[in-house]
Amino acid sequence: MHTEDRTQSVCFESTSGTTQIRGSIWWPEDEPYGVIQLVHGMAEHIQRYEPFAKYLNDRGFVVCGHDHIGHGRSVNSPEEWGRIPMSGGRHVLVGDVGHMRAVMREQLGTTLPYFLFGHSMGSFVVRAYISECAPGLAGAIICGTGHIPPATSSAGNLAARLIGMVNGQDYVSKLLSDLSVGAYGKQIENARTPLDWLSYNEENVDAYIADERCGFPFSAGGNATLTALTREVCSPKCFDRIPKDLPLLFVAGDGDPVGNMGKGVKIAADMAREAGITDVTCTIYEHMRHEILNETNGERVMDDIASWMEARI
Repeated sequence: MHTEDRTQSVCFESTSGTTQIRGSIWWPEDEPYGVIQLVHGMAEHIQRYEPFAKYLNDRGFVVCGHDHIGHGRSVNSPEEWGRIPMSGGRHVLVGDVGHMRAVMREQLGTTLPYFLFGHSMGSFVVRAYISECAPGLAGAIICGTGHIPPATSSAGNLAARLIGMVNGQDYVSKLLSDLSVGAYGKQIENARTPLDWLSYNEENVDAYIADERCGFPFSAGGNATLTALTREVCSPKCFDRIPKDLPLLFVAGDGDPVGNMGKGVKIAADMAREAGITDVTCTIYEHMRHEILNETNGERVMDDIASWMEARI
């Protein structure tokens, strides 16, 4: 551990069996009274969440998170960014969340309340995880999520698999990129950059563009994995498997195309309620886009998340 910033690096074997996953733990100055595990989004990395982690440290939480397979420090070279296996990629992403949780259990035991936070692609990973492995969790925060109709996910999955079968699972297809992330940028009027859909905060957009570890395209295997994941978690069956007493907090911006400007987020929250989950909160923030933590008033979101967790400890 680096005592000056209380950040600890961790490493564990991925569920894939072929990759070493790297992550971080941010420790508060005093004894923590809660744990929150962060699950990052597509084409980014966990270090982008350090300001959020340090904010939560100040609120008494120990914070952890890892770089997904094909992301950040969990690759051997930049050529591997965006590469996720075509077969079983979903189980790798979800399984590695469990491995990170096991690392924390080893360090802290099981007495502290444990929360999961997932943003964007990470929100869909968390939604799958809590449908299988929720026991022992104190709550889950679903950030920047959406509701993708299963037929849309199935069509995208078929396209990704066909392209992967013809060109190989690591092939990067412009068509697949245009159909996924490329479609979000087209929903922003008078955009300054193709990535303005990320946030109104221009400094954040520019920092994302300048970060070589962000914004890379997904392989055919990565797109196949993501569409399989969204098809699964946007179904009533997935919500039915989530424990009815697990508190859920949905947060998103009203200008986020991933969540259909808030509409898709509300659909997801309503599906959770219809499944019988008893503690479901949904907050849609005005004048915020996809990365609500990185908007100029993102600390308001951080405060709401911390307060929500504190109320459930």
